Amino acid sequence: VTFTNKAAKEMKQRLIKMLSDATTIKFMETFGDLLPAAELEKMNENDIPTIGTFHSVCVRILRKTIHLLDYENSFAIYDVADQQILMKRVMNELNIDPKRVNHKAVLSHISNAKNQLIGPKDYSQFANDYFTEKVAEIYPVYQKALRMNNALDFDDIIMNTVKLFKAFPDVLDKYQEKFKFISVDEYQDTNKAQYELINLLSAKYRNLCVIGDADQSIYSWRGATIQNILDFEKDYTDTKIVKLEENYRSTQVILDASNEII
Repeated sequence: VTFTNKAAKEMKQRLIKMLSDATTIKFMETFGDLLPAAELEKMNENDIPTIGTFHSVCVRILRKTIHLLDYENSFAIYDVADQQILMKRVMNELNIDPKRVNHKAVLSHISNAKNQLIGPKDYSQFANDYFTEKVAEIYPVYQKALRMNNALDFDDIIMNTVKLFKAFPDVLDKYQEKFKFISVDEYQDTNKAQYELINLLSAKYRNLCVIGDADQSIYSWRGATIQNILDFEKDYTDTKIVKLEENYRSTQVILDASNEII
């Protein structure tokens, strides 16, 4: 699991080179490193380990199993523009003044809640001012509207996968068997939902490798918690740490400045 589609694609390409058969090697020698998308997806599914972002891996799981949560497997995924249109409609139905409550701010708060696995029923206990009380009013209606459209927003993807695994142990067991060895890149920038997902998947075999650096955590503004990497040894007491101290990217002057800042 990695954080960007670009990184996942690069990893796929490298693994194809390492693991592909003679036919594929000949194909690559003939047509170059970049395989057609269809060929890449076929090989990823059949010949090499599953590689992707948290969201892309979860989408693949949900496409086969989300009917258990009363969605159709052909669900839509709303992008930012779709979310904003839906949020404006919901706020209009609730007669909430858009001059007093900004729809983008509401979406941001709901996103943060989902990243912490806080659903619409539980959110109300965190409401402590006018704005968060309005979010608590809007959140369940927004979520109901998504469901009526058989749609998920971006943050629903991981949240619903965690919900699915907790509600259906047989489904979890299937994917624990499929993913016996798990590697997570940029672990310092994972949030609670991602942390829960990885914990569930790795619980059976405990073959979990995470790569990260607490000093490079940059996504706290979108729900990432540095405690995930700081507490890794507490969560997995038999952890072996391998320090990667050789830097192949930066010159010494950059390293000296970075270490001074740290």
